Amino acid sequence: MWLNKEKVIDSMIRTQRKTLLNAYPNHIVIDNLFDSSKLDEVMLVLQEMDNWHTQTHTYAALHVDEKKWQNTPKKDRFVMRDVWQPDALSMQAKQVKVARDFLLFLRSKEFMSLLSRIFDVQLTDINVAKPAINTNFFRLTADDFVNQHADDSPGREVCMLLYLNKVWNNNGGELVFMGDADYPIQIAPIYNRCVLFNPSSKGSEHWVKPMLYDDTVKYRYNVTSWYWSK
Repeated sequence: MWLNKEKVIDSMIRTQRKTLLNAYPNHIVIDNLFDSSKLDEVMLVLQEMDNWHTQTHTYAALHVDEKKWQNTPKKDRFVMRDVWQPDALSMQAKQVKVARDFLLFLRSKEFMSLLSRIFDVQLTDINVAKPAINTNFFRLTADDFVNQHADDSPGREVCMLLYLNKVWNNNGGELVFMGDADYPIQIAPIYNRCVLFNPSSKGSEHWVKPMLYDDTVKYRYNVTSWYWSK
């Protein structure tokens, strides 16, 4: 239902794994992995202005409140963005269901099995206390940022980013891997582009280039998801 079946046949998965292992850092870019018509339905939900909340992280602590954020020097701030968090009433609405269903699929046995095959590691949520908080929609404006950081928490094997803007005309917002010291890797946030990477591989520290101010593209939308082994 959610996946483009031609992207997940055995021969494609073998190619994807080979590409992953040969890349520095270990990463792969898969375009059109998902059914675009279904993602279009998701985007109709995300473009509603409700259910978005500002999220701020420092290098010392996650989910920093406004007072602590204002008292934190700019050099110690690494994330300011919006996170999708429907309230109880919104969660019951039919139009929100398709977006929630997609998040649930990204933590399903079917999708985690696909990632397990690509990365050759058994992924599971059996020891993850709150799996749902590790998969969500985010958006950035030109005033927001994701500065350089690593995602290499203990046991975390796979990080996934999926981009959701149908229109993206040199609006900035590229994902940048540190890569080799002299050759950082830039990946444009093109619609239905999925980036998978091993957060413990060398050169996997990353950041997001600032968005450019543009009245036609105010937000950069994506899904971020993290996965663990046993």
